[in-house]
Amino acid sequence: MAGDERLSENFPIIFDEKLNLPLWKDLRELKLRYNLPISSVRKFFEGLSDGVLYGTHCKKCGEKFFPPKPRCSTCGSRDVEWVEVSNVGRLLSYTVVNVKPESYQHHPDYVVGIAEADNGFKVLAWVKCENLDKLRIGMQVKIEIGKHERENTLLYYIVPET
Repeated sequence: MAGDERLSENFPIIFDEKLNLPLWKDLRELKLRYNLPISSVRKFFEGLSDGVLYGTHCKKCGEKFFPPKPRCSTCGSRDVEWVEVSNVGRLLSYTVVNVKPESYQHHPDYVVGIAEADNGFKVLAWVKCENLDKLRIGMQVKIEIGKHERENTLLYYIVPET
């Protein structure tokens, strides 16, 4: 469009290659690094280190939380118990992520999904799948813990059963 060049000359405006829409490109770089306290959910990280995935279950209202919470966000109770999340379940939803936040630009496109474990916990995680054509809503999946090489940390993944 005729006005596009004029805008780009006068402002930090770029155009989205896929949609050809104008985007304001902030000239300031924003880098954030967080230090988050984990003492109330330490068992979750210890479990990952031992190959076990934990969630929490509210004893008062029955709500299940994954990732775990030290307090029920439904009823406010602190009476929660740690429960091992089943490592088998079914795929509820998935999406291919190809528009990534800045901190994930070094990753190739990836798949994120939600699985419901057999004991009712819903797990949002990366999906390990070589052939996306084989992914089906409702299919049986495993929830596995593995090392994420690039960041050198333990993560949990959804893996379709073949």
